[in-house]
Amino acid sequence: MTTSIQKTLAERYTTAFWVKAEMNRLNPHPPSGHCYPELVEKRDGRIIAEINANLWKDDYQRINRRFLQVLKEPLKNGITILLLGKIAYDPLYGLRLRIIDIDPAYSLGELEREKLETIDRLKKEGIYAANRSLTMPLLPKRIAIISVETSKGYSDFIQTLAGNDWGYQFFHMLFPAILQGERSPASIIRQLRRIRTVLTHFDAVAIIRGGGGEVGLTCYNDYSLTREIALFPVPVITGIGHSTNETVSEMVAFRNAITPTDLADYLLQCFHNYAVPLQKASEQLTDWALRIMRDEKTILLHAGRYFRSATGHLLTKRQHEMDRSIRTLRQETTGQVRSKRQELDWARQKFTDRLASFFQNGRRELVYMERTTALLDPQKVLQRGYSITQHAGRLVSGVADLKEGDMVTTTLADGTITSIINQIDKGDGV
Repeated sequence: MTTSIQKTLAERYTTAFWVKAEMNRLNPHPPSGHCYPELVEKRDGRIIAEINANLWKDDYQRINRRFLQVLKEPLKNGITILLLGKIAYDPLYGLRLRIIDIDPAYSLGELEREKLETIDRLKKEGIYAANRSLTMPLLPKRIAIISVETSKGYSDFIQTLAGNDWGYQFFHMLFPAILQGERSPASIIRQLRRIRTVLTHFDAVAIIRGGGGEVGLTCYNDYSLTREIALFPVPVITGIGHSTNETVSEMVAFRNAITPTDLADYLLQCFHNYAVPLQKASEQLTDWALRIMRDEKTILLHAGRYFRSATGHLLTKRQHEMDRSIRTLRQETTGQVRSKRQELDWARQKFTDRLASFFQNGRRELVYMERTTALLDPQKVLQRGYSITQHAGRLVSGVADLKEGDMVTTTLADGTITSIINQIDKGDGV
C-alpha cells in the first residue's frame, strides 16, 4: 500500500509549487550539513497544519547565503517563508516536502510586517514613548550593562568610559545575556528583570550587542522585549551596532547609538553638558569674586583714608576741647583754691581768736578757782578759828558720832589737843 501511495503522489505532484509556511524548527544536522525543517500553518496563533521537510546541504547553503544578503539574517526558526518545494513520499520516512528554494524577499516583507505590528501594538497600549519620556540624571554615573563579557562591543564601551581624558568616573555592572538569535529576547528580558530588583543602584541600563555586524537583529523587534524596554522605570540606552533601519527596541529606548563607542560618547557628553556649564559658572563666579574683592578693596582703601582723615580731625578737635577744658579746670581750680585758702585763713584766724579767748577765760577761771581753793585751804580755815575733831582716825561730824569716855583729837591752827569726853550735851535741835 505504501508503494501505491508513493506512485500515486509521484504521478499527481510532478512539478514544484510555491508554499507559504512558518519555519517552526529548522533542525539542522551538522554532521551531514542537511536540514529537516518542521513547517506549520497557524491561524489565530494556533497550529492548523504541519508537515516535515528536507533541505539538502547544497540548497541550504545557497539559500542561507541569500538570506544573509537580503535580510541580514540567516535562515532560522520562527520566520514566515515562501518556499518552492516538491511533494515526496518514502515508504520508510513517510510524506515530506522537499525544499528547493526559499524567497528571502517574502520573508523580509513578513519581518517588516511583524515589526510594524509590534510598533502599532505598543502605540495602541500607550507605552511606545514611555521610556523616552523619562529624564536622564544630570550625571548618569551608575550603568547596568546587558551584554556579553567577551564581546568587542562591550570592551569598546568600557574602554571609552574608563579612558576618557576628563577623569569622569563611572560605576558599571555587567548582566550577561544572549544578544542575537531566537533566544536573545528571553535572555535580555530576564536580565532586565534582575536589574529591576536592584534598581536603586543604577541611573540607566545599556544594552550593548557584542558584534556580529548586521546579522541577528530581528530579535530586537520582539514584542515582549520591546514592551519590557518601553516600560522600564529608568532610561534604557542601546548600542546594538548596525547601520540599517532601527529595530523596535531601539525606537522605544530612551537613547539609541549606532555603536557601543557612540553610546559611551553619549554618556561622556552628559557629563560635558553638566561639567562645561559648571566650569564656566565656576570661572564666572571666580571672576565676580575677584571683581568684588577689587571693588571692596578700593572702597576699603577710600574708607581707610577717610577714616584716617576723620580720625585725625576728630583727635585734633578733641585735643583742643581737652586743652580748653584743662585751662578752664585750671582756672576754676585756681579760683576755688584761692577761695578755699581765704576761707581756710579766715577759719584759722577765727579758730585762733576763739582759742585765745578760750584760754583767756580759762586763765581767769583758773585764777578765780585758785583764789577760791586758797580760801578753802584747811590751814587757812583753821587760822580763822575753825578746828578739826577726829575719833579713831575718822572725822567727827556731830555729837552722834561720840559717846562719853571716847578719846578725841582736836586739830587747831597751831597744834593738836587730845581730850576724853566726860559729858555730851545735845543741842535743842537734837
